[in-house]
Amino acid sequence: MSQGPTGPSTPVLAVDTGGTFTDLVLLAEGVIATLKLPSTKEDPSQAVLDGIRQILDPGIDFALLHGSTVATNALLERRGARVALITNEGFEDIIEIGRQNRPQLYALVGHRPPPLVQRTDRLGVTGRIGPTGDEIEPLDQQQVEGLPKALSELGVDSIAISLLHAYANDAHERSLAKAVEALGIPLSVSSVLVPEFREYERTSTAVVNAYVAPLMDHYLGRLFDESGASRVTIMGSNGGALPVARARREPVRTVLSGPAGGVVGALTWARRAGQESVISFDMGGTSTDVSLCPGQPLRTREFEIAGQPVAIPVIDIHTVGAGGGSIARMDPGGALRVGPESAGADPGPICYGLGGTAVTVTDAHVWLGRLPHNAFPVGDSALDRDSIREPLQQLADELGSTISEAAEGVLAVANTAMERALRVISVERGFDPLDFALVAFGGAGGLHVAELLNRLGASRAIIPPDPGLLSAYGMLASAVTTERSRTVLVSSATSGFEQILVSELEDLEGDAREAMLAEGSDPSMLTAEFWVDARYQGQSFELAVPAQDWISRFHRSHFERYGYERPETPVEAVTLRVTVSAPSPDFTPVSLDAASGPPPSTSTDTFISGDLVQVESVRRKDLLAGHELRGPAIIQEYSSTTWVPPEFYVQVDQWGCLHLLATD
Repeated sequence: MSQGPTGPSTPVLAVDTGGTFTDLVLLAEGVIATLKLPSTKEDPSQAVLDGIRQILDPGIDFALLHGSTVATNALLERRGARVALITNEGFEDIIEIGRQNRPQLYALVGHRPPPLVQRTDRLGVTGRIGPTGDEIEPLDQQQVEGLPKALSELGVDSIAISLLHAYANDAHERSLAKAVEALGIPLSVSSVLVPEFREYERTSTAVVNAYVAPLMDHYLGRLFDESGASRVTIMGSNGGALPVARARREPVRTVLSGPAGGVVGALTWARRAGQESVISFDMGGTSTDVSLCPGQPLRTREFEIAGQPVAIPVIDIHTVGAGGGSIARMDPGGALRVGPESAGADPGPICYGLGGTAVTVTDAHVWLGRLPHNAFPVGDSALDRDSIREPLQQLADELGSTISEAAEGVLAVANTAMERALRVISVERGFDPLDFALVAFGGAGGLHVAELLNRLGASRAIIPPDPGLLSAYGMLASAVTTERSRTVLVSSATSGFEQILVSELEDLEGDAREAMLAEGSDPSMLTAEFWVDARYQGQSFELAVPAQDWISRFHRSHFERYGYERPETPVEAVTLRVTVSAPSPDFTPVSLDAASGPPPSTSTDTFISGDLVQVESVRRKDLLAGHELRGPAIIQEYSSTTWVPPEFYVQVDQWGCLHLLATD
């Protein structure tokens, strides 16, 4: 796909590493080039480096934007570093005690994942800061001086420091950090990462950061050293980009790196297509990520990964283990299950011909003819339909069905899991899916979106250009950001409270702008957003509202969320937040030529409700603005395939987006 002439002079390469594929999108002189490679699970950086060599000529100066699942997978697979936690004496078990909430409401005995730090690796020190920032008890200097030796004897790979009330006064944490920095191993300090109250979440965030820091430091260091890029930027979980140096220090901010890029890309294309309120639907090879965007991505700080709370701003994304590579199987009760286990890129689905033996969602599509054998070449080979027959027949025998019914059953089960995820972020939060357009992307998104529209009762879907590469594209559209936060606990009943908040926000803004300037941003291009986490005095949890007219906005937001407001009750500003952003590369798609006749097409055999019928097959590159295609039809392209059922039709807009709509 070609782009307008407003791109940056230095080529910009965006790379998204997923569990199955690594996607590359290159913007150079206003033109987009794309590449899709199998991910290298043992060393994800290898696929990135291989892709760089294939898509770029040697010696070319370029900037690298990268989204990665390395930190995420390390947490999910529990293969991070050995971490030492330094905290207040008597509070060594804070990460094990946690909160008194019950993940399994009706379970007589709750089961929680073990903490990331062994009990023997938690060190308590004497000394205490109070909630107002006053020193109650000084640090024991003899203990502090003995920490390097104690940590060396433990043989830990990384250190987390988290003390009570460090958000109010970080002096003790800074002293401890200075005492152990000579060890030369990654150091995660809670008051640097999260200068906010709630010690459990703050400690957990510091521990998670320490747990993945050595792995991410090595991974990003290799990319920085071997990629040849003059600048490396990492996609953050909040939808903004981070300089690589900060990402190496604070890798916890990258745990939703790739999915966040997809949300940004989905909203960018939806706006071009005339839609502001969307639900992003990213179905890749391993999982499906969905997010509600009523005009802008929703962010949350109530985030948990692998059972570990993380108190950083992230785009609110819900993930289920249903992707193109999800494996179908019969459970002990005789029910058909799909996922969360995935065939990945190696061996991958059976049809790839790389040694896979388990039936996957992709195999079901290939068997039914919705994914033609030439739709997505793997290496130099086409998809192998014949190899699917025997394993799929075995599954059909267990189900007591025909082979085509078994394949359709696999798709139906996967659709049920994805429908549930879409309802969690929409209906269960009081949003009507009819008010939103579904933006479908990822390699398999276009194959399932029509069925999901039916199930949700929604009316429209948008499939952007190059949907299988949209997460990488979203990284190109992401601004570089720096966030600063501070817990203040100031009530609207306090005399002069507004001036206190203005002063604190200005201080945070100055700190964030200084950090952006140090990273090379143009000061004239920086913009700032101001937010207040507020609550009624006496409440336990907050709502985030813009700082402008924050009290009236809070009352309104509270009514929308909970159905009531209390104008007579003082409102408490709990935590202040500032985000300073630099703009993303500026480029605009070239509009398509207007259609003057129907697109060229062929026919292909496809199973629909058990019957083999001929359907129209069209290459997406042959579609022009104004083209309309009635289902049943298949639209093929390099990175994805779109299935248009009989009761749907597709319209093509001037930017090349496919608008999928139900027939009247």
